[in-house]
Amino acid sequence: MARLCTFPPLGRVSQVRSQVVSFSAILEVEGHDTEKSWEISLWYSSDDQPWEETTLSLAPESDSPSFLRLLDSPSHERFCYTAELPLISTLRFTVKYRFSPTKPWIWARDGLGVDDGLVVLNPEDQHTLASDLSEIIQDLNPELNIRSVASQTPRTQLWTVEAVVGPSCDGVSAYADIELGIPWGGFERYFALVRHSTAWLGPRQGKTHFSLDKDALLCSFLSREGKHLVLLGISNVNSVVTLLRSSDRGPVMIHIRNDENTSSTGMVLVAVGDSCESAIAAAVYHARTLILSCTQNTLPQESAAQSDDMKTEWVQDWCDGLGYCTWNALGQQLTEDKLLSAVKCLKENNIHISNLIIDDNWQDVDYHGPDSNSYGWKRFEAEPTAFPNGLKHTVSQIRQINPGIEKIAVWHALLGYWGGISPSGDIAQEYQTVQISQDGWKVSGPMTVIAKADVARFYSDFYQFLVSCGVDGVKTDGQFMIDTWSSADCRRELTNAYLDAWGIAALRHFGDRAISCMSQAPQILLRQQLSRIRPTIPVRNSDDYIPDVPDSHPWHIWANAHNTLFTQHLNVFPDWDMFQTAHEAGHYHAAARCVSGGPIYITDVPGHHDLDLINQITSLTPRGKTVILRPSVVGKTIDAYTGFDEDALLKVGCYNGRSVTGTPILSLFNTRPHTLTEIVPFDSFPGVTASTEYVIRSHYNGKVAKIRNCESQEARLGITLQPRGYDIFTAYPLTHLDTESNGRICTASLGLIDKMTGAAALIANHFEFLPTGMVFSTTRLKALGTLGRPSLITGCATYPSLTGSLGLYISDLPHMSIERDFMITIQGLPIPFHTVTVDRKDDHVLAVDIQMAWSEMGLNSGWSNEVEVRINFDAEHA
Repeated sequence: MARLCTFPPLGRVSQVRSQVVSFSAILEVEGHDTEKSWEISLWYSSDDQPWEETTLSLAPESDSPSFLRLLDSPSHERFCYTAELPLISTLRFTVKYRFSPTKPWIWARDGLGVDDGLVVLNPEDQHTLASDLSEIIQDLNPELNIRSVASQTPRTQLWTVEAVVGPSCDGVSAYADIELGIPWGGFERYFALVRHSTAWLGPRQGKTHFSLDKDALLCSFLSREGKHLVLLGISNVNSVVTLLRSSDRGPVMIHIRNDENTSSTGMVLVAVGDSCESAIAAAVYHARTLILSCTQNTLPQESAAQSDDMKTEWVQDWCDGLGYCTWNALGQQLTEDKLLSAVKCLKENNIHISNLIIDDNWQDVDYHGPDSNSYGWKRFEAEPTAFPNGLKHTVSQIRQINPGIEKIAVWHALLGYWGGISPSGDIAQEYQTVQISQDGWKVSGPMTVIAKADVARFYSDFYQFLVSCGVDGVKTDGQFMIDTWSSADCRRELTNAYLDAWGIAALRHFGDRAISCMSQAPQILLRQQLSRIRPTIPVRNSDDYIPDVPDSHPWHIWANAHNTLFTQHLNVFPDWDMFQTAHEAGHYHAAARCVSGGPIYITDVPGHHDLDLINQITSLTPRGKTVILRPSVVGKTIDAYTGFDEDALLKVGCYNGRSVTGTPILSLFNTRPHTLTEIVPFDSFPGVTASTEYVIRSHYNGKVAKIRNCESQEARLGITLQPRGYDIFTAYPLTHLDTESNGRICTASLGLIDKMTGAAALIANHFEFLPTGMVFSTTRLKALGTLGRPSLITGCATYPSLTGSLGLYISDLPHMSIERDFMITIQGLPIPFHTVTVDRKDDHVLAVDIQMAWSEMGLNSGWSNEVEVRINFDAEHA
C-alpha cells in the first residue's frame, strides 16, 4: 500500500510568485513496501510545449518538510522526493511512480484518481489593466449597460453591469434572464456562493464547465494566467434581486426579479484582481457605497435609536464570553424546570458561561397545524404550562442560581413565530395584522403577520417587555421568511419595514446584543448586514449544526469557511453556530469555532460535557471571568476553488494582532471520509512576511519547528490527518539575541500554549537584551488560563487535565537550567519555581503555569484586567 502527495498539488491550480518551481513529493509506504526501490518521475508541459520528463530525487531527511506527522500507524514510513523547474508563465504536470525498475509505471490519474496539476506564475510586481470589459468576458452581451468605476482595493479593476427588467403586475414579480458572457473566454476553476436554501448560502466549486444547481449571489473565475474575475449581484435596490446562473451553452446568465410595479434595472458588479479575496473585497466595498447612496432616503434615521437610555457596552462583554444555548441541549419541549436544572448542572461542573440563550419553544403559540412551522404566536408572555410563573420569574431564578451569567437572551422569529402571529391571540388583538400567502419553504398557504403600520410599535413593545423581564438580548431567527411570501406587493411593502424596524428596536433596547439568524437572503445581506452605521452583531454564517447527522459535520465547517470569504466584509461577526463538547466530533467543531473569530456557544446535554475540551477553548481572566480567545481577524478558507469532494485538506487561515508583528494561524481539517496527506507551504499562513523568521507550533502535538525562509522547500508542512482530524498551527515571529558565548539565540512568546488559539491571549510582548547577556521578556496577557478537571463523559476523545501555561520558545532551552538561569515574576512578584517547567511536548518551550502561580500567591487583579509576566534569563550561560 502506498500514498502519494505532491506540492504543488495534483488536480488543482497553484499560483506562485517565483520563476522557479520547487516540487516536493511525499510517498507513504508500509510493511514490506518500505524495502522496495521506489521511483517517481515528473511529467510536465511548460506553456503548452511538448511534454518532458524529469526524475525526482530522494531528498535527505534534513531537507524534508517540517512537521512530518503520521497519525494512523507507526508502521508507515515516509520518503520525500524533490526537483526544481523553471517557470515562464504556466506549467501543467503529472507524476508516475513504480516500486521496482522492472515493474510498469503507475500514472497518478490511474493509481490515485487525480488529474493533472497546473502552476501559474503570478508575480506581485505585474498588474495588467484591461482597457475594456470585453477583453475579460468573451462574447460580452452588447445590450448591457457597462460602466467602469473606481475601485477601493489596490491592484483591482471594477465595472458595473446593468440590465433592464419589466414591472411586476397584480402582485406577480417580473423576471429577466440575460446573457452576460464567458469569463476569460474559458477558465480553469470557478467558485460560487449559491442560495443553498432559501435561508442559507453555501459554496460550490467546479473546473472548466460552469454548472450551478442553485442561483448564486457571488461567483469567482480563475483564468489560466492566474487572474480572478468576481461577479456580485446587487439586491434590495428598488425591490430588485439580482443573482447569477449557469447555462447549457456556457455563458453566465444574470437572473433578475423585480417586485416594483415599474420597470427597473438589475445590477452586477464585476471585479478583476490578482487574488480572489482582493476581487471580492473590491466588489463588496463598491456595493456598500452604491447601496448606501441608493437607499439613503429610505433608510430610517437611526440616530433616534441612539437615545440616552441605550446601554453602550464593549463588544467583548457579549461576544468574548462563553455562551450556552438550549436548542440541542434541552430538546424541543423546553420548560422552566429543564432550564433551571441545566443552569445548576453547569455551575456544579464548574462550567462558567457568560451568556445564556433561551432558544425556541419558550413562547406561547397556538399549536394549530401539523407542526411548529404552522404555529402562530399568541402573546408576549412565556408559555403558561412550561413557564407557570412567567418569563421574568424564570430569568430571576437563573440569575439567583448562577450569578456568573451576565447576559440572557431569548429566541424569536422575525415574524413572531414560524407560522407568524396567531389570529386568535392577544398580539393579533393589539396590533394590525395582514394575511400573506407563503410559498417556497416547509409549508405553503396563508399566514398572519403584523401590518406595516404597526411593525415598529410591535417590536418596541415586545422588546420593552423583554427588558422588564430582565432579558439582555435576542436571537432573531427565520429572517429569510420575508423572501418566501408569494406576492411581489407584500415583499415590496414589508421587507424593508421589517428589517429596519427590527434593527432599530434591537439597537435601542439591546445595543449589539442581538444575533441575526437564517438571514442570508440577498436583500437582507446587502441591506441589514452591509451597512456600517449600525453596531457589529453576530450573524449566523451557515446552515445549522446537526449533531445526529454524521455527514453534516465536515460540510458545516466547510460551508462556514467558504461563506466567510464574503461575510468577512459585512458589518458582522460570523457566527459558526453552537456545538456539543461531548460529541464524537466535539474537538473538530471546537477547533473550527476557535479559529472562526466569532462567538462560541455550547449546547451540551446537562451532565454530558468534555471539560478538558472546554478548557482548551476558554480561559479565565484576572477578574475571574471565563472568556474565549478570538483571533482579531476572522477565519476563512485560503483556497476558494478546491471542491468539497476533492481529496484536499480544508485550510482555514486567521490572524491575531498587528500586521507583521502579529501571529498568523492556519488550521487544517480533513473533511473527507478517508485519511489524507498533504504538503502545505508556509506562505499559506495569512500575514507571513518573507523577511521574518518564525517558529511554528502544532496545537495537536505541541511540537515546534523554526522556519528560516518561508519560500524554501523546508518551509513546508507534511500533514496527515484521519477523517475528522484537525490541527491548528500558529506562527510566532522570532526575536534574535546575538550572544558572545552562545551565538544567536532565538525566542518568541507563544501565549497560552494549552489553548487552541492561545496566541489570542497575548496583548503585548517585548524583549530587552542587555550587554551583560540578561534577557528581559515582558508579556501582557488578557487571561490566566483555566484549571483543568477530568471529563464527565467517557467514550470520547479527551486530553489530560490542563492548566493555564504561558509558553516561551527559547532555541537554547535544552542547555539551560530553570533554577540557575531564570527569574520569573507575575505582577512584579516572584513565582514558585514548581510552577515553571520545560514543556513535555517540546524541550524548546518553557511553560509557566500562571494560573497555578496566581492562585497559590493569592493575587488579585485590582483595577486591571491584564496579567503581566516577566521572564528574565541569562543568555550567556545557556
